[in-house]
Amino acid sequence: MKKASRSTKKPVRPSALQAESLQQTRRKHASEIAEDYVEAIADLSASQGEARVVDLAHRLGVTHVTVTRTIARLQRDGFVVARPYRAIFLTASGVTLAAQCQQRHATVVAFLRSIGIPEKTAELDAEGIEHHVSPETLAAFERYLRKRI
Repeated sequence: MKKASRSTKKPVRPSALQAESLQQTRRKHASEIAEDYVEAIADLSASQGEARVVDLAHRLGVTHVTVTRTIARLQRDGFVVARPYRAIFLTASGVTLAAQCQQRHATVVAFLRSIGIPEKTAELDAEGIEHHVSPETLAAFERYLRKRI
């Protein structure tokens, strides 16, 4: 059997780098749901004056039970204030997180649009990218966008 030449072998990522990358992805996944919820609560509050469980379930495409469980976690973590059968409101920490998420989303969408991605695709792709983009990459997107103005 003939050995493959070195030039045709695909470079392998160092295991430490791969482990770090996977750990970062798992951390980002853990915060992704909280970020989606605070963004949705901020949007609903701005457009309707309040966010209710039924509105969040509809907007996020989940059941009201899922929303109720997640809101309990967000309340425990200090991002929302909620009482049974009442509207859900963001705390100061929740407002800050929502604003950061909305800005990050807008930057990713603007960057994708600037390189020719259609609006609908940019919005869909940004929803995943925004939760996993590093601060360094986001800053590079912002620098790129400033140069284009």
